[in-house]
Amino acid sequence: METADTNLGGPQEPRLQSEESRLGSDESRMRSMGPLISWESELTSIQHSLKFVLKLKEEFVCPVCRGVVLNPQQNSCGHIYCFHCLQGLLESSSSSSPVCPVEGAAITPAEVFQDNCCKREISSLEVYCTNSPECTSVLTLNHLQDHLKLCQYEQMQCTNPDCTTVLQRRDLQDHLTNTCPHRQEPCPHCSQVLQLSLVQDHVQSSCLEVEVDCPDGCSLNVPRHKLPEHRETCPEVHTDCSYKRFGCSVQGKRGKVKLHEDTAVNHHMLLVLRSNTHLEQQVEVLQEEAQLRRREVQTGSLLLPGLEKQICPLLQQSNNNEHVVSTAQRTLSRQDDVLSSVQVDVRQVSRGLGPTLEELDQLRQSLDAVMQEVSTAEALKEHLGTLEENLKRHSGLLDLHAAQLNLNKQHLQELEATSYDGRLIWKIQDFKKRREAEVKGQSPCLSSVPFHIGRCGYKMAMKAYLNGDGEGRGSHLSLYVVLMPGDFDALLQWPFRQTVSLSVLDQSGASNHRILSFRPDPTTKCFQQPAPESVSNVAVGFPCFIPLNLLENSPNAAYVKDDTLFVKAKVDMTGLEQL
Repeated sequence: METADTNLGGPQEPRLQSEESRLGSDESRMRSMGPLISWESELTSIQHSLKFVLKLKEEFVCPVCRGVVLNPQQNSCGHIYCFHCLQGLLESSSSSSPVCPVEGAAITPAEVFQDNCCKREISSLEVYCTNSPECTSVLTLNHLQDHLKLCQYEQMQCTNPDCTTVLQRRDLQDHLTNTCPHRQEPCPHCSQVLQLSLVQDHVQSSCLEVEVDCPDGCSLNVPRHKLPEHRETCPEVHTDCSYKRFGCSVQGKRGKVKLHEDTAVNHHMLLVLRSNTHLEQQVEVLQEEAQLRRREVQTGSLLLPGLEKQICPLLQQSNNNEHVVSTAQRTLSRQDDVLSSVQVDVRQVSRGLGPTLEELDQLRQSLDAVMQEVSTAEALKEHLGTLEENLKRHSGLLDLHAAQLNLNKQHLQELEATSYDGRLIWKIQDFKKRREAEVKGQSPCLSSVPFHIGRCGYKMAMKAYLNGDGEGRGSHLSLYVVLMPGDFDALLQWPFRQTVSLSVLDQSGASNHRILSFRPDPTTKCFQQPAPESVSNVAVGFPCFIPLNLLENSPNAAYVKDDTLFVKAKVDMTGLEQL
């Protein structure tokens, strides 16, 4: 499969190969033409609706698309084509050489070159703004897009959330601040900023500064946050009469109860007097009980002399008992002397048996110590077995958690980096370390996270060989793309036919990116529907994408900066129907 070279006529001819075909075939060569610069790329969509001040010369009309030539490429026959039109001719004529649609002359990629002189003339052509006649501006073609980014008559969509209104740029600011139903407005009471459609609900239901009717029906309007405080004085709140503890049972609204308290003073005084009378009766009962206690004390005082007379004989008997106790103590002392002599005899006998008793005691202590150590060892052995079982169980659980954590981490990384617009910018860090690992034969291939062509479209990924692959091993960077099984493959058209561009991005700010493109060959297995059980199809790309010495030491670009390489894949989604 051949495509156009990005630098027509250049010294390098990168080869497009699948990983399958590069092992036994080197037939497919492709030359790629330079990518569209920014303003030309942006004008592609309005190429045929441009209105020039002067009639467009025929030589500036593309013979393929019949629009103004963008990024002009000249063939050996002298005719000029748009870059993307010529690329389409080259890609649609894979089996034979394409021909010029004007003269029928063969188009040879090696003889096609970028016509910079014609590019300058076309870029300086004057055109009317696409928003004419409302906008009367006249600009050069290369400045049209810059003007449209500021043109007051350009159609813009409202940036407020949930608003789908489209209007001219000059009316956008007034719409955003004054007329958009989804704009942000402050609450007129508490100044909290809310979406306009929510302000009314906020005022009616939750704003604390809004004055609301008293829920108990009084005539006052009270701020919502002061309702609890208002209830303490509201005349419509139901309450009890303050003389309830004296027996008043009147209940009702605070205003009526207050009126009752003011008008029923005599009744309340009677209740208070009745309560006081009851208390006085209780005091009289307590005084009578105290008088009875006093009489009982007096009666006890009269009985005390008789009790003293009864105690005297008892004291005499106690003295006699003390004499008996003294005699018993003397007898006990004599018994103590006898016991002491017996103890002396026992000590003498013990001295004869002393060594034998000491040895027996030592043996008993040793036996007890051995038995204790055996019990401790058995308990430790049993505990050790339990610990080993717990360790095995926890190790298994830890392995399961670690595996699940790795899967979740990988899935999260894929979700964070996944794109659905057919584009992927891949950041490859630690370039030197990874390349050295490839030179040593470790992890020879790097794979990117997947990306999608549309939310329900094809699923693809990139592969990179930092030390080269196939014929580029050791001398070039190799880049490939690969189709992977996706969730919506059954609804997509096969084989895959969209043009794919691979790029190495310039980090110097000069935008000297290295870009190669190819259009899939529908006859190869690489672009057929991937089998659901497979990881991916065979990868397709360029084994000789860019020389390694140019990659690391380019005079006009910085492809590797801070040991980091940026690689980009872009799929042309033109003509691709979204599900």
